[in-house]
Amino acid sequence: MNLLQVLFFALVQLLGSIRADDTRVWGPGLELADKLPLNARYFFVESRDGAGRIVPQQYRVLFKGHSRIGSCRVKIEQIDRVDGSSIIRYKLMETCWNVEIHVLLGERHLGQSPYRFEGKLYTENCYCPQAPLEDWMEQIGCPSEDVQINSDLIPFRAVNFSSLRPRIIQQYDKPGSVSLCNYVVKDNQIYRTCYGRYTGFKMYMDAILLSLARKTLLPDMELFVNLGDWPLVTKGGHRRTTGPYPIFSWCGSEDTFDIVMPTYDLVEASLEAMSRVSLDMLSVQRKGVPWEEKVPKAFWRGRDACRERLDLVGLSQQHPDLVNASLTNFFFFRDEEKKYGPKVAHISFFDFFDYKYQVNVDGTVAAYRFPYLLGGSSVVFKQASKYYEHFYSKLEQGREYLPLKRDLSDLVENIQRARQQDDEMITVRDNAKAFVDQHLLPRSILCYSGLLFKEYSRNIVSPVQILPGMEQASQPGTSSNCECDSVEGKKHDEL
Repeated sequence: MNLLQVLFFALVQLLGSIRADDTRVWGPGLELADKLPLNARYFFVESRDGAGRIVPQQYRVLFKGHSRIGSCRVKIEQIDRVDGSSIIRYKLMETCWNVEIHVLLGERHLGQSPYRFEGKLYTENCYCPQAPLEDWMEQIGCPSEDVQINSDLIPFRAVNFSSLRPRIIQQYDKPGSVSLCNYVVKDNQIYRTCYGRYTGFKMYMDAILLSLARKTLLPDMELFVNLGDWPLVTKGGHRRTTGPYPIFSWCGSEDTFDIVMPTYDLVEASLEAMSRVSLDMLSVQRKGVPWEEKVPKAFWRGRDACRERLDLVGLSQQHPDLVNASLTNFFFFRDEEKKYGPKVAHISFFDFFDYKYQVNVDGTVAAYRFPYLLGGSSVVFKQASKYYEHFYSKLEQGREYLPLKRDLSDLVENIQRARQQDDEMITVRDNAKAFVDQHLLPRSILCYSGLLFKEYSRNIVSPVQILPGMEQASQPGTSSNCECDSVEGKKHDEL
């Protein structure tokens, strides 16, 4: 018997040991395909053998449906994860209807396959809002509250922009150091006026508001958005008698009042997966090097954004058997390049996970790579920090990541301890993956943003009006033949 025959019979035996009812198929790309239009819809498949072990498989996904131009065109991708399960994601090229999604192992249907949808499946860029925000969030299974949102909005129970707006502009219209935008959402359309020299990052705030408006009817609201890295509203700083100014930021800190949103990086990854971005919260979960073959060192690459990053490189120079850390660029500490260099070339983020341990160190503020490190196949050591992203309050140190002192003085001993506790490290890695699945995938990012805007808009007591000189942020053009059924969508198609 030749090798090909041996492999064939082994495959037949393996498939025979896996039953359709031992396979889980779940996720929004099947359960909510008609309610949650994403650029990359996604779901999960997990097959187990007779002993209950997860067994990696190559699944067949067949997509049947109709569109205005004929058969529905779709791009399908399978991402195999470290635990043996798989992510299936797919991108529609145009609006489809009478869709069937067949999930197969060999010729056998898995889960409730075929999954049938009588209505229309819109692409992400179709302006087809289906329901008011609160109703839509209930339809897609969003949480009804969030501890971080509740905390952030405590100081802002009655927001009157009639008096606040001129004060905020006077305080923060500093073109050389601050960039911010005054947004108004009115009748599900987005308007803004921006202040500052560098306002390019408004594209990310535009993106999340416009994306939500394509899916749901947003409440009328007014808000100010900080486009810079550092949170603005300092505790103990400039205060009005009823509290601090309500300003939205991508990063919060223990000494500021800023209302924290998902970072621009997470927003882009959620909206542009299978399109403009290659690194996102799904693709980062690709299996890569098996745990037992990973290099048992801590790994880090980045620029010289803070002193602790140089200290990390110093630890690597002293303990090359434990740490592989190098700087890819010198900007803030150019006079120390001789000591902490030479700088090294960038490598693919996916190659970070050839190492068992990752180190998350602040940059100018929180390091926005942290979600991706949690989603990878390594264990994350996180530096203590006053800065935080929108999801930090849900993390439990020692469970989903391992804590480090601010000065990194305990890094070496923590790596040594981790090497001696390999099974425990695998548990931490798996806990991080479970956290990512629950809180950081695209549905969760849209849910958090929607819940934040819903709760915040209820606190506005002043009239919401389009202000003189505001520019409208327009919906992107579409060639997807949207064929909207919603009233709002039909109005938009007629414009």
